[in-house]
Amino acid sequence: MACVVDSIGRGGQGARMSRNASPIAVLQGASSEAIQGLLADFAARVAEAGGVRIAGLIECAPEGCHGDAPALLRTIAGRHTFPIFQDLGPGSTACALDSVSLVAAGEQVRADIAAGCDLVVLSKFAKLEAENRSGLLAAFGDAIGAGLPIVTAVSPKFMDRWDAFAAPLYACLPADAAALDAWWQGQGPIKTND
Repeated sequence: MACVVDSIGRGGQGARMSRNASPIAVLQGASSEAIQGLLADFAARVAEAGGVRIAGLIECAPEGCHGDAPALLRTIAGRHTFPIFQDLGPGSTACALDSVSLVAAGEQVRADIAAGCDLVVLSKFAKLEAENRSGLLAAFGDAIGAGLPIVTAVSPKFMDRWDAFAAPLYACLPADAAALDAWWQGQGPIKTND
């Protein structure tokens, strides 16, 4: 199912849940690099405002690294990084995704969720998650199970699998800061147990 973004940001099978807005925001309509930048900026704004504990991962490129594809997942707190790809050597045609590293990244997020958080930012629901092969799938599941608001991205080619996994809990948003901030405000006050 394609996620069609409308003027209020709802799309796909997204439906209003117990909060004022769908608990999962799916960003679409821009390059992966632009969406990852938007996620990083959003997490920084929310953290700067204070009082919100954020768990999650964002794609980034290591300093001095060249190329179009991000090479790392970095935790929101910036304490841990995980390679996305493994070096299979020249001429390899095998999948270069580093599934062991991606599982470790997901486990770090799960530990951060278990330690207590108010918002989860996950870089994307992608190939491994769509194929039900770990990656960040368990982290998505823990965040949903805990009733936490989640911000993520889903490529149009994985929308059918995402819909089967997360409907009716999500709303599709255009990839812009104003739409994301409006979604966050719709989540209502966050009550922490500190």
